[in-house]
Amino acid sequence: MHSALCTSQTDSAAAAIGAGDAVICCTQEQRLFEEIAGEIGAPSPAFLDLRDRAGWTADEGDLLPKMSALVAEAALDTSAAKTVDVVSEGLCLIVGSGDVALAAAKRLQESLAVTVLLTGDDEPPMSRDFDVVRGQLRQASGALGQFQVTIDALQQLDTTGRSWSWTAPRDGGRSECDIILDLTGGTPLFPAHEKREGYLRADPKGVQAVADAVLEASQLVGTFEKPLYVRSEPLLCAHSRASQTGCTNCLDVCPTGAISPNGDHVSIDPMICAGCGACASLCPSGSITYDAPPTDTLMRRIQVLAKAYLDAGGSAPRLLVVNEHGAEMIRLAARFGRGLPADVLPLELEAMNTFGHAEILAALAAGFAHVSLLMSPKVDRAVQERELTLAQAIAGDKATLLDLNDPDALSDALFGAEVPAPINEPLRPMGTRRQITRQAARALAPEADMLPLPDDAPYGAVLVDTDSCTLCLSCVSLCPSGALGDNPDLPQLRFQEDACLRCGLCANVCPEQAISYEPRLNLQPEALSQVVVHEEEPFACVECGTLFGVKSTIERITEKLAGKHAMFATSDAARMIQMCDDCRVNAQFHQENNPFEGKERPRVRTTADYLSKRRDH
Repeated sequence: MHSALCTSQTDSAAAAIGAGDAVICCTQEQRLFEEIAGEIGAPSPAFLDLRDRAGWTADEGDLLPKMSALVAEAALDTSAAKTVDVVSEGLCLIVGSGDVALAAAKRLQESLAVTVLLTGDDEPPMSRDFDVVRGQLRQASGALGQFQVTIDALQQLDTTGRSWSWTAPRDGGRSECDIILDLTGGTPLFPAHEKREGYLRADPKGVQAVADAVLEASQLVGTFEKPLYVRSEPLLCAHSRASQTGCTNCLDVCPTGAISPNGDHVSIDPMICAGCGACASLCPSGSITYDAPPTDTLMRRIQVLAKAYLDAGGSAPRLLVVNEHGAEMIRLAARFGRGLPADVLPLELEAMNTFGHAEILAALAAGFAHVSLLMSPKVDRAVQERELTLAQAIAGDKATLLDLNDPDALSDALFGAEVPAPINEPLRPMGTRRQITRQAARALAPEADMLPLPDDAPYGAVLVDTDSCTLCLSCVSLCPSGALGDNPDLPQLRFQEDACLRCGLCANVCPEQAISYEPRLNLQPEALSQVVVHEEEPFACVECGTLFGVKSTIERITEKLAGKHAMFATSDAARMIQMCDDCRVNAQFHQENNPFEGKERPRVRTTADYLSKRRDH
């Protein structure tokens, strides 16, 4: 037992940190403990704010299971996020009117290489302390260290002579910079501009806002680590095939515009990606996965929390998912209010939108009785509501969104909530997010064979209108997940339901408009194997008897073309419609006016021909 590890008992703290297995259950003096680790050459210990999350509470119940679970989760080894170096040399473009932009440039000229773009009718400044141009910023792209700008009506300073002037305007001027300081007060240059690193924007009428932006810009020089938030597998992408568009989930929700179409797939600009995680939650195929940290790390955290709580004697735990905003609300509720109930385990995430339907179901299957997601201003509410609706369709009302900004209201909501019964036999599902969803659904609804889902769910069945389908199999060739298949020996269309992404490609490409969908989660074993959804009798070649094509299709083509088309005017020509490929080529080769026949081949010349020619001469 220790009571003063951060003061008189630092030797004990150093010994534990040096052993390499310490978890400091207080973040108030985190800096001190990190300094101790540095002094003794040991890795920094894990930190956990156990007082705010568990110790300080009005709940008089047993806190040991909750504390055990939080400590076990804090002790998990997690892989560090992958990063890439971004270099900023301090090339700063300041955009705005002369009175504000020139003043900001004077304050930054000693620390940055400044260029001012004046957007009004300002007179030429009589100073060469920094570069000044005049024009209209038409377009900007990129991020910190790699901005590219296009300027129309560009005018540069003409410093020859007694009085300076502007050169003639020209459109399409291009340049590059590391930082953009936007003091125009107009429309931001980028969507979700607050998430664009290197782009600073302030209201020119706000003196403090401009000062803060200038100070922040002065710090953006050097080499920075940019996290690589997501990982992409283009071959799994279901965006497009054969110029037909399928899934557009990631394109629709990306707030920064970091995702763009790239042929049959999408490409992600890691420099623009802000790591909200919405694309990874909505990607039906797993082509995009969150990687900071990876999805399997989040699943392990969920399972460790549930298992450690139950192993320590607790029952019916509840999970509270929060981000930085929610973590601060928990601290305020603990210090000034009732705190959290003893059965509520907080899970803090960098990106709230990464906690989608698969994660909710995994938590319920692991033993949590209920999952609450605390909203914050940085969370895409539409994405979170969509994922919650899907989870509720599978597991019932065991997950909710809490849209609260008052710490006391948060405590009241959690203390006053009715706790449903948890699963009898907890399950630790494994695999991809789709596999985890299916395993969790079977555990949560053991009596169900079929669960209806919302229209936008990435699970469901392909319904084929057999009267319209001609078994052309164009849908099979374009299916990105292999859910649709054929039979090389018979005219059949096969379907494996658990592989279907409901991306829409097969319906879009079907020439007969014979395909539709039913959103559902089929929990029966046959969903894991291919079943025949449409088949017809094959046609036997009239020449050799080999089976080929579809009988109804061959008969329909024969009826439409035989004797009615110039190529099939005669009975022999029409008979070729009913032949297999080999027999058709053979019949064409031996028919009159053979299309494969060329000019008569020249006779091969021999030695005798050459000798005869010499004798003649």
